[in-house]
Amino acid sequence: MSDARTPAQIEADIISRREQLAVVLDEIGVRVHPKTIMGDAKAKAAEAVDRTAGRAFVAVNRTVSDVKAQFVSEDGTPRLERVIPAALLAVGVVGLLAVSKRRRKN
Repeated sequence: MSDARTPAQIEADIISRREQLAVVLDEIGVRVHPKTIMGDAKAKAAEAVDRTAGRAFVAVNRTVSDVKAQFVSEDGTPRLERVIPAALLAVGVVGLLAVSKRRRKN
């Protein structure tokens, strides 16, 4: 079982393999080019930031919902037993800050 290819077939095979090798080398050249590497790094960084921002948004949204649930009932009415003490506390803190600021000026 000898290889009965003609010189023309062998030459065509060599040309075909050369072309395939050239394509592979071009692809490797593109992959290792600094611009390609930087672009890939930027894309990965942007993806990581997007993923982190998404997680932060979900966490903040969950926290806001939890706090809202403390002050508003399921039917949407305010829970006065919780709203009034929180409002008084806020007014007290603002008052203390105002008094403290006044004393520093004098």
